[in-house]
Amino acid sequence: MVTESIELSESVVRAKREQVQANDILCGDCLELLPKLPPSSVNFALTDPPYLVRYKSRDGRTIQNDDNDSWLIPAFREIHRVLERNSYCVSFYGWPHADKFMHAFRRAGFNIVGHLVFPKPYTSSTSHLKYQHECAFLLAKGYPQKPQAPIGDVIPWAYSGNKLHPTQKPLAALKPLIQAFSARSGLVLDPFAGSGSTLIAAMRLGRPFLGIEIDPTYHAAAAGRITSEKSASQTLKAAA
Repeated sequence: MVTESIELSESVVRAKREQVQANDILCGDCLELLPKLPPSSVNFALTDPPYLVRYKSRDGRTIQNDDNDSWLIPAFREIHRVLERNSYCVSFYGWPHADKFMHAFRRAGFNIVGHLVFPKPYTSSTSHLKYQHECAFLLAKGYPQKPQAPIGDVIPWAYSGNKLHPTQKPLAALKPLIQAFSARSGLVLDPFAGSGSTLIAAMRLGRPFLGIEIDPTYHAAAAGRITSEKSASQTLKAAA
């Protein structure tokens, strides 16, 4: 009976995944688009939401909804809803509002099960201190199986250049997270996709993916990267 129940559960999850248009990035507000996804249709979420700090890059670029937290709890409630039972989410966050992020994660239903630090070989900005790292929380929905080969909680950071997005994350920092916390055939979600770095990292690891980005400019950049990545992959397969 237990085996039959597990097989039924897995078949339901597969059916829900098939309802999702994978390997794409949608342009819109994740608060409007996430509710359209079936529950338990995502295997892993990796995201970099606004830090609530009114960030403005040296060249004047900004991030939508970085000036308020009204979206924070509703967004993570939806992320929790669309994740499969017993699965993981990794979310970057801004340390000045760590309390708000932790409160939102718990209100959404997540357990905080780990913390990751990404030391930078450069200084992002200077105030009371030189700011030389990024950080993220490892969140759990339910009780996911622990990775067979756990990764360290300190992951090196390489400068991305921020050419496509003012807070563009390096692929080398994202790939270990996807490898460790998603199934090989599991759908990877990024509802704050920016220029699509999570999606490109998932592509290179052979995972299906889905992104959502509210800003049309960053969405276009991400869509262009995905198209180029698909073309490069097809060229390599044709040459093989």
